[in-house]
Amino acid sequence: MGCPEGGELYLAPETDQSLAIYSQEAFERLADRLTKVPPTRQDVRAFARLFYGLAERVELDSQGRVRIPPKLAKLAQLENAVVLVGVRDHVELWSAARWESYLAEKQAHYDEIAETAFRGGEIV
Repeated sequence: MGCPEGGELYLAPETDQSLAIYSQEAFERLADRLTKVPPTRQDVRAFARLFYGLAERVELDSQGRVRIPPKLAKLAQLENAVVLVGVRDHVELWSAARWESYLAEKQAHYDEIAETAFRGGEIV
């Protein structure tokens, strides 16, 4: 997910009290996917409102850093230490404490999660 100096990224709420960091291309692909889902579905409307209502475009500074908007930092409970996790077409930003808690809860069930996700060799 390269982004040149002075480039733009999009920060948005992600599941499990984390934030998603998207390149412009990945953010646009997500928007395209959402346009293919009927807008009459209540869950789609709610997701779009929450996601886009909180998403923000941010610019990289000369050292490749971004400023996390306060409302998103609060949403993800970011304080001191954070963890970046690469996931497909975006990066997730987690509070280090929340990430450790997530790992403690999920890691013991990795095999079950993998079997459920890849039933019959295909992602369900």
